[in-house]
Amino acid sequence: MKFSLIPLLGLTFLSLTNALPKITRTGKYLYDESGSRFYIKGVAYQPQGEAAASSEANTANGGFPEPSSFHDPLSSSTNCTRDLPYLKQLGVNSVRVYSVNSSLNHDECMKTFSDNGIYVLLDVSLPLNGSIDRSSPSWSTNLLNEYISTIDAFRNYDNILGFNIGNEVITQVSNTNAGPYVKAAARDIKAYLKSVGSSSLVGYSATDGDADFRNSLAEYLTCGSEDITVDLYGLNNYEWCGNASYNNSGWNTIVQGFQNIPVATYMSEYGCIFQPPRLWTEVAALFSTPVSDVFSGGVAFSYFPTSDGYGMVTISSDGNAVTTSDDFTRLATQYNATAPPNSPAKSSVTAGQTTCPNESASLVASNNLPPTPNEEVCNCINQKALSCLVRSSTANSPTIVGDLLNYACQLLGTSTNGTASCDPIGGNGTAGTYGELSYCSPAIKLSYAMSAYYEFNPIDSSCDFAGNATLSPTRPNTAQDASSAASQCLSSEPSGGVFTPSAVAGGSSSSKTSASPSGSKTSGSSASGSSNSSSASSGEPRTISSAAWFGVIGLVGAIVGGGLAVL
Repeated sequence: MKFSLIPLLGLTFLSLTNALPKITRTGKYLYDESGSRFYIKGVAYQPQGEAAASSEANTANGGFPEPSSFHDPLSSSTNCTRDLPYLKQLGVNSVRVYSVNSSLNHDECMKTFSDNGIYVLLDVSLPLNGSIDRSSPSWSTNLLNEYISTIDAFRNYDNILGFNIGNEVITQVSNTNAGPYVKAAARDIKAYLKSVGSSSLVGYSATDGDADFRNSLAEYLTCGSEDITVDLYGLNNYEWCGNASYNNSGWNTIVQGFQNIPVATYMSEYGCIFQPPRLWTEVAALFSTPVSDVFSGGVAFSYFPTSDGYGMVTISSDGNAVTTSDDFTRLATQYNATAPPNSPAKSSVTAGQTTCPNESASLVASNNLPPTPNEEVCNCINQKALSCLVRSSTANSPTIVGDLLNYACQLLGTSTNGTASCDPIGGNGTAGTYGELSYCSPAIKLSYAMSAYYEFNPIDSSCDFAGNATLSPTRPNTAQDASSAASQCLSSEPSGGVFTPSAVAGGSSSSKTSASPSGSKTSGSSASGSSNSSSASSGEPRTISSAAWFGVIGLVGAIVGGGLAVL
């Protein structure tokens, strides 16, 4: 059955004069201010962006398609007003939005949804260089700034349910070494939210997999003290297909595996299309026992059309009219028939804490987390200790930065007899060791690697790199001077390396690359340098010796930067 926009224009919706009730977590359940249990009855609300070109690293890490751009669905009040009747018809109380442009205005859309009882679950990462790179993970200043910029743009809206700090960053056992970086992001974002008086939840959405992988990852990201765990753990699950059942869909195994997860869990995506039609019979199961004993609802995928057939509506070419599908109608029927149990009572729930799992065949993630990214230290190093700096035009091209960084690190590793490397800018999430500058932005990491190369052959052409670098006007005179300057910069690092981040200066983020007025933004991959590091994060004073910083003078088989031909 199809619905046009015209008959719905006459509907009047109740405008709520009071702010939406805050949703908080107690133990593994969500509650509103009255103490009633809250279930996420949501739909994914993100127009599809352009797909990025496939890469060797992406293929090696599961081959998940990645977008290269996006359209901000909350920046157009016209579109939100257009879609509101259909969201109301679906019966949703939440939408999940995957990417927004924090520099745009979102007041009208957020108010439209708030006035009609719709919360927003907002992912704060962005495509490519605005998220933790599973193939070369890093928790760095550019990402922290990007996340905080988005949070600052949205945290004062009364209908923000939570901020997701990652979506399917970890896709298979081999890249569970990204786990410490995801967990560090949760730690620092929770600390920031607390510092600005926000009670918004912090979440992560995981890809599905076999039971050992799925359970180990969930246990890892939800273990330990409250200040390092996520509040909301989402599972993107598409196993309930057609007219499946609780048992033959595998949901019984999932519920059993998540029984002891101490935080709120939900299906952050669901809606299998491989045995059409989509009957949405999983909705009834999701909002009743035994699933509701463990899960707090879910998000159906997807409201907007997708290239692979998950969309439930189509939008006219002029953007003014919406046509719904049979999938939409069936989901609306199921959502509007739900009556989930209001139990357990909030007063009967106690917060739990689980012990973190050790490394295993299904988990290669250390419980030693990387430090909080420290922009002050990184800027100090860049200004006082580095001789060769990446040009700003190159720094704004993440793909080139990534290629150059990989090349420069390989050059140091193969051409210096092991006396210089990218260890200070790298990290190892399996070993739990993180270089002194592992949290700096990709551009500063590249400047470090190019400076290390320049110090071995300190002539102007060594700082060229095919026109992508230039000598710093404040460069140190010698490698020893560089090491002393670096050590002085690092001395301002707080003991232990963990602290509460502050708001981004000027309200903008250093990781933004380009943004169109329509809300699209393109970005590229964030390289972390070397994946191995012998320097662990600890409470000891952090210094870099001249040998470790630049190695000894005398490059074997030197290749001057002007001869670089990787671009």
